[in-house]
Amino acid sequence: MGPLTTRRRVEFRDTDAAGIAHFSAFFFWMESVEHELLRAAGVAVVDRGSDGIDASWPRVSATCDYVSAVRFGDELTVTVEVRDVGRTSVTYGFAFSHDGRAVAAGRVVAVRCLMRPGVGPEATPIPDDVRARLEGFRGPG
Repeated sequence: MGPLTTRRRVEFRDTDAAGIAHFSAFFFWMESVEHELLRAAGVAVVDRGSDGIDASWPRVSATCDYVSAVRFGDELTVTVEVRDVGRTSVTYGFAFSHDGRAVAAGRVVAVRCLMRPGVGPEATPIPDDVRARLEGFRGPG
């Protein structure tokens, strides 16, 4: 299958006083596109357990490097790939472009965690079937 490519439009709310996309908007777009990849893989963002214990994917690291600006109304092409699937974590790589011009590159690491009521997140191994689905979106590198 390989990386997933999708589009996002720069909305007015995404811009700063200079009229360009604010740096923080890229983090929202990365989360949104990550969720799109999980849906395409048939993996729940929040796996609701009948026992009241949910499994989810909190982020433990997120970075974004910017190389050129985009403005209100511009349409971004966003490509996300799975770069690594560890025992409990998945690392995603993101590439943002506009009209063929590189805009930004990001990286997010999410950890599969059990979410027990009244207790903090607890890392848990990624099930084999989920791992296989995520591996389907691995990039060429």
